[in-house]
Amino acid sequence: MREHPIPPVNEPLQYRAIGIVRGLYRPEDTDQFTRGRLVDAKGVEIEAVTLGRVLTLMRRHLVMEDPHLWVVYPRCRDVNQLHLQIAGIWEPRTLSRTNEQELKSNALLHLDQLPEGDDYFSIRGELIYSRPDSNDLVVRIRQRPRSNLSRPLPFKLLLKGNIPFESIRNFVSLQVRRVGQELHVEDYEVIGPIPSRGSKRKGARGSKTRNGPKNN
Repeated sequence: MREHPIPPVNEPLQYRAIGIVRGLYRPEDTDQFTRGRLVDAKGVEIEAVTLGRVLTLMRRHLVMEDPHLWVVYPRCRDVNQLHLQIAGIWEPRTLSRTNEQELKSNALLHLDQLPEGDDYFSIRGELIYSRPDSNDLVVRIRQRPRSNLSRPLPFKLLLKGNIPFESIRNFVSLQVRRVGQELHVEDYEVIGPIPSRGSKRKGARGSKTRNGPKNN
């Protein structure tokens, strides 16, 4: 079993946008279980859809009246409106092959906790917009080609944080925290300039590390 729901990075310029959100999933309709909302402990409702085999997992193994820690892909379809694609669940106590007595043991409580805490996101992509005076950032994420060799269109994420304007057009790695409907940058690293088209993307050029402000 993996020790973390967010896998390690395999290459310097690996794009991704993935995170974990704890909440209660409420489908819009019992007949349309794929669309609904995640409701967090503060009552914030986030538009969500479920992907692939997560549906079977939900129906067969989870108590849907309880909150769970979901593995999600973020999207920003509207300003100040977060959208989440539910790709999995991180709940080793429920999914591991243990008996009921062991599941109730306090010794297993740590299995469902992550060092980064809830609402953590790892976002890696091209910084295309930065406005330090308003803490607005936009990062472009490119997706891997699908099994049918089609190449999905890149998408943009609107974030809150302060990264110097000169870092635009660089590849950045961001540690992000969800706050309500917003994604706030807690720390960042500027990996290097985006290679020009036609060049081989074997790694970053002129890599450098920059630490960003902590947002509480």
